[in-house]
Amino acid sequence: MSSSPATIPTSANVFSSSLANKDSMEDLVALKISLLGDYHIGKTSFLTKYVGKEKGEEGFSTTGLNHMDKTLCVSGARISYNIWEVEGDVSHIPVACKDSVAMLFMFDLTSRCTLNSVISWYQQARKWNQTAIPVLIGTKFDDFAQLPLHVQWTIALQARAYAKALNATLFFSSSAYNINVNKIFKFITAKIFNLPWTLERNLTIGEPIIDY
Repeated sequence: MSSSPATIPTSANVFSSSLANKDSMEDLVALKISLLGDYHIGKTSFLTKYVGKEKGEEGFSTTGLNHMDKTLCVSGARISYNIWEVEGDVSHIPVACKDSVAMLFMFDLTSRCTLNSVISWYQQARKWNQTAIPVLIGTKFDDFAQLPLHVQWTIALQARAYAKALNATLFFSSSAYNINVNKIFKFITAKIFNLPWTLERNLTIGEPIIDY
């Protein structure tokens, strides 16, 4: 990193700005974030929703890995998120996870087998990074919300148990409807830099769960 976290102000409106003006600021804090999970669970859609379609097209990919950047202005400080997505092959975990400040473990809310895989992804990732903030993310909430309530309850209960086991904050999200996508990265930023931002828990079945 090129700047200490202490250089970032902690005002109440820390998240009010969007993309940074690269010519108007000198310091850049670069943060690496990893996205992990099985194939076809919506990781790329989630990432593209966050960075924007145009920025997503500027990213690069190699076999099994996608990489996209997003630079934010947070109360006068420039933060560059370097986000690495593992498409589904655990052999790419070392490259994606080394030096990451946060690791996002993702699963498809409509596919319990992808939730069952989260523990293995976590165990593999922790071999290469023991300090990154863990976040557990259930994708495709818009599809999940169409399931019977008793099915939603069962999956939500399991996801909350897994999040507790991983000491991770849990979010249910939808890229299609931009549910909790930006909020997840706000949470990560606030956590890393100890910013004054409150995350509200939501445990209501049928709504996008947030638990910590």
